[in-house]
Amino acid sequence: MAGLFITFEGTEGCGKSTHIKKLAARLETEGHTVHTLREPGGTESGEPIRELLKHGPKNLCAETELLLMNASRAQLVREVIRPALAAGEIVLCDRFYDSSIVYQGVGRGLDPKQVQRVIDFAVGDTLPELTLLLQIPLETSEERRARRADTDRFEQSDRAFFERVEQGYQDLAAAHPVRIHAINADLSIEAVETEIWKIVSNTLNNRE
Repeated sequence: MAGLFITFEGTEGCGKSTHIKKLAARLETEGHTVHTLREPGGTESGEPIRELLKHGPKNLCAETELLLMNASRAQLVREVIRPALAAGEIVLCDRFYDSSIVYQGVGRGLDPKQVQRVIDFAVGDTLPELTLLLQIPLETSEERRARRADTDRFEQSDRAFFERVEQGYQDLAAAHPVRIHAINADLSIEAVETEIWKIVSNTLNNRE
């Protein structure tokens, strides 16, 4: 059976990192080979791009963000994701192209058609089969970001930016109800973990 590509999406502080680790561990106990990735980054060339995007100059323009994100993404797709899927592995990725649609498109106000063209060039036909969208209230995101000792360029954006990001994710979930599953991540870690596993296990069962 071909590999399974699952992406995690959501605003800052929604718990993606925590739940990717938990899902990876659960899948491995079920006998699956799991490859866990993050965006931007994940390759030798992608990690310096990640550092520039997250901790570089504040005056990086939206167009630069979009192109750098997708340069890193193009390398990750060809160097890591496609070979892993071809080998029958399950790939879990912390963010993928939905983040560019929402952050650079909706959040930064870039032309959505231009954003999509850049994404299409970067990823080709490598598309996630399942996307888990972890949703938390904006106030919860703000509280969690405020507790972080070292925030990055994106986390330092103003409330209006994150309001647009939140709306962007809601619109994406409505437009792609089969692929994108919205999850209330403001519940306990255990409750969110249970909901994620229900969705993923159903996806796996339907592929058998």
